[in-house]
Amino acid sequence: MEKTRIPVKLHRRVCLIHTEDGLLAEELLAHRKLAAEVAGRLAERVLLIRPGRADAVIQELRRLGHTPQVAAGD
Repeated sequence: MEKTRIPVKLHRRVCLIHTEDGLLAEELLAHRKLAAEVAGRLAERVLLIRPGRADAVIQELRRLGHTPQVAAGD
């Protein structure tokens, strides 16, 4: 049996937005200010934020009436 290798990229110290559903992620991407801060979409509900832009994204989410939960790792 031949083993299949799947390429994996490991990133450290990144900011992600994990939404409750894919529709909310679409809504955030439709918002011009937030979309400019998104580096990519990792999954239907997960957005990767540009390095160093976490605080700006959190402020904008709060301004729009969202209540982001912020978790920081080591």
